[in-house]
Amino acid sequence: MLSTPIVLDPFARDNAAEGAALRAAGPAAPVELPGGVAAWAVTQHAAARDLLTDRRLVKDIAHWAAYQRGEIPETWPLIALAAPGPSMVTADGPEHKRLRALVAQAFTPRRVELMRPRVEAITHRLLDALAEGEPEVDLKGGFAFPLPMSVIGSLLGFPESDHGRLRALYESLFSSVAAPEEVPATRLALYGFVGDLVARRRVEPAEDLTSALLAADVEGGALSDEEVVSTLLVMIAAGHETTVNLITNAVRALLTHPEQLALVRSGEVSWAAVVEESLRWTPPTSNFLFRFAAEDVPVGEAVIPAGAPVLISYNAIGRDPLQHGVTAELFDVTRDPVRHLSFGHGPHVCPGSPLARLEAGVALPALFERFPALALAVADDELAPSPSLIVNSLRELPVRL
Repeated sequence: MLSTPIVLDPFARDNAAEGAALRAAGPAAPVELPGGVAAWAVTQHAAARDLLTDRRLVKDIAHWAAYQRGEIPETWPLIALAAPGPSMVTADGPEHKRLRALVAQAFTPRRVELMRPRVEAITHRLLDALAEGEPEVDLKGGFAFPLPMSVIGSLLGFPESDHGRLRALYESLFSSVAAPEEVPATRLALYGFVGDLVARRRVEPAEDLTSALLAADVEGGALSDEEVVSTLLVMIAAGHETTVNLITNAVRALLTHPEQLALVRSGEVSWAAVVEESLRWTPPTSNFLFRFAAEDVPVGEAVIPAGAPVLISYNAIGRDPLQHGVTAELFDVTRDPVRHLSFGHGPHVCPGSPLARLEAGVALPALFERFPALALAVADDELAPSPSLIVNSLRELPVRL
C-alpha cells in the first residue's frame, strides 16, 4: 500500500505516465491536488465499478471533513467542480432521482436519434466553413468545439453569439492553475449567464429544455430556480466538453496511428469502434470530482478514511491491463468490445452519453471524408495539453486540411 500521496500534475503534461503510476499504487491511492488538497483516487476498473455503486461513497459535501473545517478556500481552482450547487451530480437516492429524471428523459436513445439531422446539418456547415478558409486551422476551435456547443445551445435556448464567452468561462472553470482572483469571478459569471437565461424563460417560455425544466412538476415537487441553474451549468459543461475532447482526442489518435485510420477507411472497422476505443484510450474526463467517504471504505490493502474526498481517475482506469489486457496501452480500433467506464457507471452514469456518441459518430467520418489528406500541422510532441486535472484535451489541435 502506498503511504506517500502521488502529486497530480495540474498541467497534465503526461497523463499516460501519471495513469500508470496511479494504477501501480493499487486500486485506490492517496493523491495530492493543487494547493496541497488531500484526496483519494480510484485507479483500476474493477474497483471503480464497485465503488461507483457503493452507498458508503456519497455526493453530499457535508461529508468532506476538510471542507467542513474551512480548510478549502473559495479560491481553490477546482472548488466550483467540487461544490457546484444542488443538481443531479451532488445528490443521491430519491433526491438524485428527482433532479435527474427530466434530464435523462431528454437524452433517451430514441430522442437522441431524432437529433441526428440537426447534428449532421451543423457538422456539414462547419466543414463547409473550414473548406472556405485557410489550409491550416485549429481543428479544436474550428470544429470540435462549435459542433457540440451549437447542439447543446439549441437544446437549452442560448444563441451562437454566447458560445465564445462560454468557451472561455468553462476553460477557466476546468483549469487546475487558475489564479485565485479568477476562480470566484468565473463562477459568478457562469451563474450570472445561466441565471439570466432562467429569468428570461420564466417570463417568456420557449420550446427548449430550459423552459421544460422550469415548467416540470416532478415527483417530489418542481425544481427551484437554484436547482435549474445548477442543472443547466452541469448540462452545458457535460454537453459540450465531453464531445469536444472526444473528437479532438480521436482525431489526434487516428492521425498519429495511420495504420488504424487505414482500417477504418477500408471499412474493416466501424467508426463506432473508433469512438469507443478513443473513449477508453484517452477518456474525455481525466478525473471526476468528487464522492465523499461517509465511513471508512476498505479498497484492496488500503482504507479510504471517513471524511475523505474520492476522485475517479478515468485516465488511469481506461488503460487498466486487468480489464483490457496486456495491450491496454495501445490504441487499437480492432480491440474486442470490452466495457469501459469513461461515461461512469451506476446511478450517476452520464445521461448525455448517447448524444456524445452520436455527435462523434457523425463528426469523425464526415471530417475525414471531406479532408482525406488531413494531417497534423505540428509534431505530436509539440501539442500542448489543457492545464487541467479534469478535462483530458489539448489547448489546440493545429492541422493541415
